[in-house]
This record gives sequence, C-alpha cells and structure tokens, in this order.
Amino acid sequence: MPIDAAQALAAGPRTSRVSWTAKDVQLYHLGIGAGADPDDLRYTLEDRLHVLPAFATVAGGGAPGVIRALSVPGVDVDLARALHAGQSLTVHRPVPVRATATATSRITAVYDKGTAAVLVLRTEVADADGPLWTEEARTYVRGEGGWGGERGPSVRSAVPAGPAERTVRRAVRADQALLYRLSGDLNPLHADPEFAARAGFERPVLHGLCTYGMTLKAVVDTLLGGDTGRVRSYEARFAGVVYPGETLRIRLWREGGTGVDRAVRVAVGVVERGDALVLDGRVLPHGDGSVLPPG
Repeated sequence: MPIDAAQALAAGPRTSRVSWTAKDVQLYHLGIGAGADPDDLRYTLEDRLHVLPAFATVAGGGAPGVIRALSVPGVDVDLARALHAGQSLTVHRPVPVRATATATSRITAVYDKGTAAVLVLRTEVADADGPLWTEEARTYVRGEGGWGGERGPSVRSAVPAGPAERTVRRAVRADQALLYRLSGDLNPLHADPEFAARAGFERPVLHGLCTYGMTLKAVVDTLLGGDTGRVRSYEARFAGVVYPGETLRIRLWREGGTGVDRAVRVAVGVVERGDALVLDGRVLPHGDGSVLPPG
C-alpha cells in the first residue's frame, strides 16, 4: 500500500533552516495580486513593508507543506493524485521582514476517507527570539483510502446565511500562477497543461495557497484597517479550484458578539462559474483597542 499510516505517524520530525529577505516578501505579495491599489505600497515598497501572515506558507522558498507531506517515510504516491485540502496558520508574533529560523515538521494524522487518504503535516517555526508560527497543511490523496483507519473530523461548515457584510472582487491574472510559483511551489499542476490533464483538470489551476493569500489580504485590507499584525489565526478549506483569468468574489461576515476581536468568516466563489465555492474559512484577529469599520 503506497501509504503506510503507522510508519508515517512514527517518523521523527524533520528540521531545517529557512531564511527570507524583503525581496522574498515582496515577490510573494506580488504573486497574490498586491500592487494594483495605491495602499498596496505597504506590501510592495521596502521602506514601509509589512508582512501578510500568509507569507508563512512560503517562507524560505521551499516546497509547501502539501508537497512536503508526500516525502515522509511511509508515503509513496503519485503527485498527480494529491490535492491541497486545507490550510491553517496560527501566528505567535508578527512575521518579520527578514529572518533566519528553524522549521520542524511531522505528520500528526493520517485519515482514511474510504476512497482517499488525508495527510496532516504540522510545522512549527521559530527564530532566536522564540516561536513565530504554527501551520498545518492537509493533503488529500485520491485513491489511497480503504485500509480501515480513523476517518477523522469533518472540516465542512455551512456558509453563513444572508448577505455578506462586505464583498470584494479580485481578478486573477492569466499569468498569476506562473508568478506565484516563483515563491517556491513548483508543482507542475499549476503550469504544465499535460500534467494538469493527467491530474484530471482541463488546464493548469491556480495554487490553493495563492487563493488563500488573496483572501487574507482582502480581510486585512477591508476589515482590519490594513494592519497585518492584527491576524491571530487563519484556517481555510479548499472546496474547489480556481483557473487563472477568473474572478474571485470574496464574501466576509463578522461573527456574533461585540468587540474588535470578532472572528471573520470568509467564503470565496468564482464569478464566471456562478459563484462556485472554492474556499471557506475563518480569520481570528487580535483586538487593538480600535473600532472595526462599520459593516
């Protein structure tokens, strides 16, 4: 069996050194579409640079967790059958513009979904001053279930009823996947038509983590006053694929209660396909004593 759950779970953690500079941060921000708005200078100009926390998913320029999960002991699967199912990120303090840090990863769960398997890779990143962030990547591997293992939790959640408090449209450039992949995710699914066809898609698809970053940027810019340091955590499920050249409709709701630290629910659809859902998630912000803009 290509996935040996017991072996994958028993494998020791892998530790590596990762480094990044302001240019890496700027390239990532450009890859998720920053630069079209004058306010985006905080994402693109080195003397006022702020780091969107989703940069953590590419910091160091190596393969993302969804790909690294396929190289642990006990896992031997065809990349064409792997999809990114979801991503979570907890930020322990603001991500610095430049740093050298230690990243420690291990498989924390292997779920048997019957017709597929889900691998959960957790990565802890810290620098000399302490923990920076914790992330989890969930990799869905088609055709690898059925061994009788734990099914795992359901990550589906209902999109809030009623109109969104805010709606943001973001165009995906035709070449956006080619730019985004320069931050480290070189999966041919996002660039090579032949590989995309072998994976079951009509053409190369946008990286799920690119949609993930575009969505968090919309939350920060729209509801958090452009303050990237306000993000405490961000979790998302990838419900479908985005093709370069399409348009995202990002809907935002603040959850019940009062105060500046109310969670923000997000749902992202593709305009050209009847708002077909491609991402749903939740952003939890830190309060800073200010009042969020009215809905």
